[in-house]
Amino acid sequence: MFKRLISIAAALCAGFFCYGQYAPGTLSSLAESETASRMREDVEFLSSAMLEGRKAGSEGEDMAAAYVSERFRELGLNLLYPQEGDSFGIKTDSGDTMVSHNVAAIVDGYDKSLKNNYIVIGARLDNLGKHIMRVDSLTSEQIFYGAGGNASGLAVMLELAKRIQTNSILFRRSVIFVAFGSSLISNAGSWYFLNRSFKGTEHIDAMINLDMLGTDPLAFYAYTCSNQDMNNIIGNLEAVLLPVRPQLVSKEPCASDHRSFYDSAIPSVFFTSGRYPEYNTTKDTADILDYDMMERQSEYIFNYALTLANGAKPLFNPTEELKARASEEGFAVPYSECDVPPSFLGSYEPSSFLMRWVYTYLRYPQKAVEEGIQGRVLVDFIIDVNGDVKDVKVLRGVHPLLDDEAVRVVSASPRWKPGKFRGKKVRSEISMYVEFRLKRK
Repeated sequence: MFKRLISIAAALCAGFFCYGQYAPGTLSSLAESETASRMREDVEFLSSAMLEGRKAGSEGEDMAAAYVSERFRELGLNLLYPQEGDSFGIKTDSGDTMVSHNVAAIVDGYDKSLKNNYIVIGARLDNLGKHIMRVDSLTSEQIFYGAGGNASGLAVMLELAKRIQTNSILFRRSVIFVAFGSSLISNAGSWYFLNRSFKGTEHIDAMINLDMLGTDPLAFYAYTCSNQDMNNIIGNLEAVLLPVRPQLVSKEPCASDHRSFYDSAIPSVFFTSGRYPEYNTTKDTADILDYDMMERQSEYIFNYALTLANGAKPLFNPTEELKARASEEGFAVPYSECDVPPSFLGSYEPSSFLMRWVYTYLRYPQKAVEEGIQGRVLVDFIIDVNGDVKDVKVLRGVHPLLDDEAVRVVSASPRWKPGKFRGKKVRSEISMYVEFRLKRK
């Protein structure tokens, strides 16, 4: 690994590299997992003095781009652009053109009908660079190393790339990973990716943005610009046993590349630990990060990405898009978006269906009782315009014994009163958990 880093540095910045400036793993803890250690090594390089703070258009940003590109290649991903990245120019105030790069790679989805639809996972590549101070004729150099901002997001993105590549058979949609250059200059890299470079923007179904992760052992936030479909995924993951969960926030923690995707009407989620005391200072070094927390965050984001890749396309503006799609044959309006929700035996509350039908007629499989199998089965179904329950399926199962029983009892439901949208009866879709809980003896 060390030899590889030396070769990258030598190729891009001949004569600059000095062995004393970067020693990978010097801060690693013997107690760290392999995953945490990999992310630490990535952060240590990307925030090393050699890269001089990765200012947009600098040799340091070039070296960071080459590093990410090489890591993608090592992990077996297909690069979307040449190894040095997709170059673009930005006019500076002096009239010169500054050159920056986006680095992108893809993991193909397995579903032929969805593999040409994409989930983008992105992280900004650049930081503030360095600053030369002159005080009383003395010159000193300050480097804004940018470990938390945003070597941390890049490291988590690389870990996700590794895991998603290994588990690509689980992903219906394809996943594109992008390190965005010149992010701090009005999100220039992500704007260029969406508006000039990538030819399939209309097929990007959602975006996950990673910035400033692991900067606080207790902080983990998700910002979706109040997109209900993206929020629903967070709600559904509450039932999954995960090592950490984000706090859903309505106020944007900071500006980042998700904004470019919002401007292109692409639903997005921004995962971050938020701003921290060392943010945009010379103290933002690799030793301030909690790599165990970053590993836990990557576990959660992996599950979020998996849900996005396999579920229905999230809507950017549900109300407006539903108006356009409600009349489509076979389309089902989400239960929560119906003007008049479907009702069961006079009640609009889904809990009424659970208590008055499901738990009244549910039969706990004897074999499951004997084997101590219990848990919550997430079931999805359609209520058609006649009120009949159709297309019952398990979105998140526990065990075939419990899954089959949940489907059986929901499928046997009496008629509902159908929901309405814009004054018309519509097919509506609802998801709910059916709980199987053994009594303590």
